[in-house]
Parts: sequence; structure tokens; C-alpha cells
Amino acid sequence: MKIRGRRECRDCGCRWSYYETGSVACPDCESLRSVGVDEDRTLHTDAPATLDLTPYRTAAADDDLHAVVDDCKSDLRAYLRRRGFVDGGTLRPLDETVVAAAELLQVVDAFDRRRSPTDAEHTYLLALLRDADGGERPSPDAVPEELAAARGLGDANAVDAYRRDLLEWLDDHPDGAARRTLGTLRERVKRVEALQGDVSPSAAEALVRAAREVGTYLADGDDSALAAARDRLG
Repeated sequence: MKIRGRRECRDCGCRWSYYETGSVACPDCESLRSVGVDEDRTLHTDAPATLDLTPYRTAAADDDLHAVVDDCKSDLRAYLRRRGFVDGGTLRPLDETVVAAAELLQVVDAFDRRRSPTDAEHTYLLALLRDADGGERPSPDAVPEELAAARGLGDANAVDAYRRDLLEWLDDHPDGAARRTLGTLRERVKRVEALQGDVSPSAAEALVRAAREVGTYLADGDDSALAAARDRLG
């Protein structure tokens, strides 16, 4: 959405940045009576959000994740809903915490539906829970075959969220080459969705890298990044 990022409280006169708080409530007096003071509205899709998986790491280590799995999925969905990739008009990269959270949401759901998860699945889930909120996750070759579809769906969902923000940003910064490449990216994402994520982890990773390369091209004007994205999608 487009907003006036600098706000002023009508009750106490405090000024603050909506980009930092994600709220129209005054940080000093908590009044909801505030107005935007910028002359122009600016595209902004991100919001302050933190992801803390500590309770679920503990539960998984105690072999009790099933008892808190709904809470885990709820926290992941809430985090992903708040995250965007345009901050006060500035395009941001597709960061690994978002990608890891999107994958973990699918992996936790798949794990919860298993009657007898394998040791490999359990080990992989523990690795994701350990590092996802720190912006890290296992490499594609570490994904167990049983969880490859979950990884594929998670990657596709993260890529599509990023693609939508890039398209919205392009409304104010037209670039036909980037828009066409994003169209190809959407076709690849739709294929993964149609297969319910059942693609190789390396193929899913290629979509993430291509999306990031388009973002790099748009943010930095790096023509080689766009060419790399085209080659990867081709």
C-alpha cells in the first residue's frame, strides 16, 4: 500500500515513522488520532516483525512438537503476513528468514501429518527449527526425499510473495524486461504449485535465486543479474 510514512499525533504532537513502528498509534501517548505529514504517499509493504522459534525448538527436542504444532504454524503465518519487501519506497531483497519461515510452515505441517516420521525427517525439522529465525536453513542436498515437496511449496510461496511486491514496485518504476522475467517466474511457480511442491530441492532453490536476481537488477541496476535470472529460468 502507499502511505505517508511520517506521522504526527493530533493529541500530543509527537512525530514518528510508520515505517519503523508499523502502527498509526502514537508511541508516546498511544492515541490513534494521527495524520500523515509527508506530501506524497510512498509504497510500503513491510511491517516490523520478529520470529522466535525457541518454544518450538524446546518442544521438538523433548519430542513434544505435536502438542504445540498449531501454535507454531500460527506464529509462522503471522510473521509471513507482516513481512514485505518494499520499505518506504526502497526495494529490499528476498531475505533468507522469510524463505526459511515459508519452508518451515510447510515442513511442520507435513511432519505433523506423518504417522511415523523417519529419523531423517526429524533431524531435518530440528535443523530448520534451530536456524530459521536466524536466517539460515539446510542446503538443498540435505532435504530428505519425504520433505522435498514441503520445501518446494515453501520456496514457491516465498518467491510468489516477493514477485507480487516487485510487480507493485514496478508500477512506479516501469521496466518491461523485468516484468517479462517476472511473468516467466510466475509460470515456474504455478508449475510447482500444480505439482504440490513435488520438484527437486535444487529446482526450487533455482526459483529463489532467480527471484533474488531480478530484485538485484531492479535495486542496483545490475544487468548481469537479470541475465542470470533469465538463464536460470530458461
